[in-house]
Amino acid sequence: MSVDESNNVKTRLQVHNCVVQPLLTDLYQITMAYAYWKSEKTSDTAVFDLFFRQNPFQGEFTIFGGLEECLRFLENFSYSDSDIEYLKTALPPTIEQSFFGYLKELTAKDVKLYAIDEGSVVFPRVPLIRVEGPLIVVQLLETTLLTLVNFSSLMATNAARYRMAAGDNVSLLEFGLRRAQGPDGGLSASKYAYIGGFDGTSNLLAGKMFNIPVKGTHAHAYITSFSNPSELKTKTLINLNNGKEQDLIDLTLSWRTTLSNLLHISESQASDGELAALVSFAIAFPEGFVALIDTYDVNKSGILNFCAVALALNDLGYKAIGVRIDSGDLAYLSNKSRETFIKVANEYNIPWFANLTIIASNDINEETIWSLNDQKHSIDCFGIGTHLVTCQRQPALGCVYKLVEVNGTPRIKLSQDGSKITMPGKKDAFRLYGADGINIQDSIFL
Repeated sequence: MSVDESNNVKTRLQVHNCVVQPLLTDLYQITMAYAYWKSEKTSDTAVFDLFFRQNPFQGEFTIFGGLEECLRFLENFSYSDSDIEYLKTALPPTIEQSFFGYLKELTAKDVKLYAIDEGSVVFPRVPLIRVEGPLIVVQLLETTLLTLVNFSSLMATNAARYRMAAGDNVSLLEFGLRRAQGPDGGLSASKYAYIGGFDGTSNLLAGKMFNIPVKGTHAHAYITSFSNPSELKTKTLINLNNGKEQDLIDLTLSWRTTLSNLLHISESQASDGELAALVSFAIAFPEGFVALIDTYDVNKSGILNFCAVALALNDLGYKAIGVRIDSGDLAYLSNKSRETFIKVANEYNIPWFANLTIIASNDINEETIWSLNDQKHSIDCFGIGTHLVTCQRQPALGCVYKLVEVNGTPRIKLSQDGSKITMPGKKDAFRLYGADGINIQDSIFL
């Protein structure tokens, strides 16, 4: 894609981070630019390849991310007056003043960027992006393009691995903002988890900026903030069957007594504070009631209180959504919860009750999901945070940006480390498919 020919890019791309600008780079990019300028190489052209050498997580593939942000960076590439003033203080006083005038006029209008589609499966050594243009300009792009692609691709790949582990029939929600490496890390993680196959995020800003579905329930703090039903100021809910207000607490308490016999759970062991919290939340969100049930004890309190509230809502014409379990043996507790839902559904002839959603969270990683699969869990949705957004198994992808051509002449970097020897010259990458539509290999042609 030629930046100056992409007239609609500016309107399509969503601003992500205002710090993505020309000064988001390494000092040596500017010192090289000055040395190039001093050597009168302002008319030289160059080609750079951006690629990686190994798939992350000891895996067999990578998902390419970050292209949209790269395009926005190129579209807006220019040095502001304050940038120039700062560079005058950061660079040696021997720098000729006319160089700063040259920088002030630089844009990426003569840069052409060729790239694989964002979200594609990609492999080592194949250029993700080929950048062509004036030598000084395309050199100045290096660090910024790398920082935009490295984490994005790593994050999307990590998310795709979670999707493969969970399978197609389980929902995945990204819950990692509070554990991410700063606000930008959290925002990027939400965006690229979605690209990598997640179904939604808890991050409201990511939802607003990138149109990602947002999901969430409530915290343990909400449950522990209540002591008993008597403290509730709002106790009633409109009955959708007759339009009249009805006391949800009374209905719930009646159902809890009935269910305690059916489920063989002592009503005296169930937390009244938890019941009050769930009733309060159900009144606030009667058509989207999802409850956290592990604050005290899932089997002795949480599941009983939830079912009582859910059945009370059902009497008033509402359908609860499900539960979230955030601690304990997730396979065992999910199976016990599913057994309970099925038992209640059969007992009271409420078929949908058997299929209530069970969400699991609690520091879940890829290995956890594979283990839960082996244990035949009953989880419908995973909420995943820390291990997803921090990419704990591998903190960096290792993309590089290498010069492969100057003024039409191929260039090569040699090294005693064979993996660091570059492939010279301008290249085109092609993906070859068999007659069955399955890709066979990627090929690079000079």
